[in-house]
Amino acid sequence: MKRTAIQPKGVAKPGGHYSHGIVVEDARRTLYVAGQVAFDEAGKLVGPGDIEAQTRQVMRNLKRVVEEAGGRMEDVAKTTVFTTMLDYRGPIGKVRQEFFQGDPPGNTFLVVSSLANPDFLVEIEAIAPLP
Repeated sequence: MKRTAIQPKGVAKPGGHYSHGIVVEDARRTLYVAGQVAFDEAGKLVGPGDIEAQTRQVMRNLKRVVEEAGGRMEDVAKTTVFTTMLDYRGPIGKVRQEFFQGDPPGNTFLVVSSLANPDFLVEIEAIAPLP
């Protein structure tokens, strides 16, 4: 499977760790990852009040889902981040960079008034074409 980042001329460079588009060739299956939150395996919230700790747990969960489906984080073509404060953009981006090496996936970043649990600070969903 070939994955190519698109950064077109005439469009401002991304303002964070994401690509404007990802072209995926020869994909046979596509994984749609539901919004992941900062629960550990036992269902306990990791990092109450700590955006970096929550984001790191969310990304660990996302990685586990992708790997269970037979993929790698490099296969992720698109993510959508939901968070409750614009100020969390920097810390979330910092943690994302730990998990996405090379050309990062396309990303949409949304600030919402609330997530499903008032203690959740971030939720991330993803789309990954699988080999």
